[in-house]
Amino acid sequence: MTRIVVAASSQLAADVGGRIADAGGNAVDAAIGANLTAMITEPGVCAIGGGGFVTVWPQQCDPVTFDGYMEMPGRGLASEKFGGGAFDVTMAYGGGVTTTVGHGSVATPGALAAFSRASERFGAMPWREILGPIIDVVRDGFPMSQASRLYLEFAAESVFGWEPEGRAALFPKGDLLGEGDLIFIPELADSLGLIAELGVESFYEGDLARLISDDIVANGGILTRADLAAYRAIERPSLHSELDDWEIATNPAPAIGGASLAAMLFLLEGTGFPGWDIEGMHHLVRAQQAVLGFRRDFVDTAQDRPAVIQRLLDLSHTGDWRRLLTSPSTVHASAVDDTGSACSITMSAGYGSGVMPPGTGIWMNNSLGELELNRLGFHSLPPGARLVSNMAPTVGRRADGAVLSIGSPGADRITTAILSTLLNLIHLGLDLDEAVQHPRLHVEYTDEGGRIAYEPGLDVGKLGLISRRFETTDMFFGGVGAALFDPDLGLTAAADHRRTGGVSFGGA
Repeated sequence: MTRIVVAASSQLAADVGGRIADAGGNAVDAAIGANLTAMITEPGVCAIGGGGFVTVWPQQCDPVTFDGYMEMPGRGLASEKFGGGAFDVTMAYGGGVTTTVGHGSVATPGALAAFSRASERFGAMPWREILGPIIDVVRDGFPMSQASRLYLEFAAESVFGWEPEGRAALFPKGDLLGEGDLIFIPELADSLGLIAELGVESFYEGDLARLISDDIVANGGILTRADLAAYRAIERPSLHSELDDWEIATNPAPAIGGASLAAMLFLLEGTGFPGWDIEGMHHLVRAQQAVLGFRRDFVDTAQDRPAVIQRLLDLSHTGDWRRLLTSPSTVHASAVDDTGSACSITMSAGYGSGVMPPGTGIWMNNSLGELELNRLGFHSLPPGARLVSNMAPTVGRRADGAVLSIGSPGADRITTAILSTLLNLIHLGLDLDEAVQHPRLHVEYTDEGGRIAYEPGLDVGKLGLISRRFETTDMFFGGVGAALFDPDLGLTAAADHRRTGGVSFGGA
């Protein structure tokens, strides 16, 4: 009998993962089902018209990561077609965010391609059976989650209110639906049914591809049918690092999130982390300053991103942080089983483009419009190039058979949230829930320079650095979901109270 535990961004998503496990799915199936459910049932927070990464560490194989992140579209278009079809919006969300939305902000989405390839390689359940309970949820209507309602308070009108199909789903009687109100999107259930019957090829080359691309191009966007047909999820060996007696595997280049996490772990291995006292926080802040500053100055604008990421890792291996110094929106699901397999999935649709192509029920990403991920400029990459990503779905293994799956939403706070949790769990010996809920800090860079954002419970003031204190623990610092199998303790999981996540057990 194989038992599975799932931690996800919402209890509904975790429950669907548990149902899939009960029906004979393995950890990969359960994690895919949970993450797909979260993408679909948390409007604004994510959408299946987005992309991300799936990291899998089967019991008998090396860990691999499936890259299903967004690509730059525009194949076959004349140069004058680039640069339009979009507009900027500014929201009070997160202390103030400006992003670009509209049809021109939509990148080629890769989520479904990554899910399908991971399922084919390591899943135990047919694709249609994974989608079955998700389709039931969509047909019956799903409740507005707390995370969605919180984000939509800022974004409903400016991002999602201008497009008729999306507005009808969120404002069915004129006012924005409240937390717990049921959301009905009939076309989405039909689209998922088509994908279940014909496979994800129907999204990339069939009728759905036609509906999506034709609407976007007709409204000034650049996502062509050729872009969708050419998209492929890429399987790569995961990036390895170590923390005490654990081997850690995470998202490799050309994404930056996994490399940032690994680089911080390398630096802290050199300096040590005694705990959340002044000395420990000094080491943690220096590691974050070094890695995040290097990223800002070199990685985000690099023409050869993998080479610069390797330079980051090489410098971090020295353990000397000084060598690195220079002058929404995601969902996550983790699953492990008691045979020692783990799957970690993080997906994003950016802040949302507001675009729902008629007849599909599918909201699309605005990844081309995320200013922090497109520092070379709007529509500046060549078609087919993968965009920069902060995501770092991570798995870990210990020699005694213990296995961990962990990840987080949270933009550039993803890596620091995972780092803090790993240090708490592995290095300081906290139990899993304590490790996830512990107060966090994050080094952020503004136009005025660097500062430390932190939660109550950390005495950051004694560091003598510029800082801003949050009054409570906050979703700004991520929403870690972690699942753990320990041969002595069995299966455990923790979902971050910052995101009202959920946990579910299943299997037979």
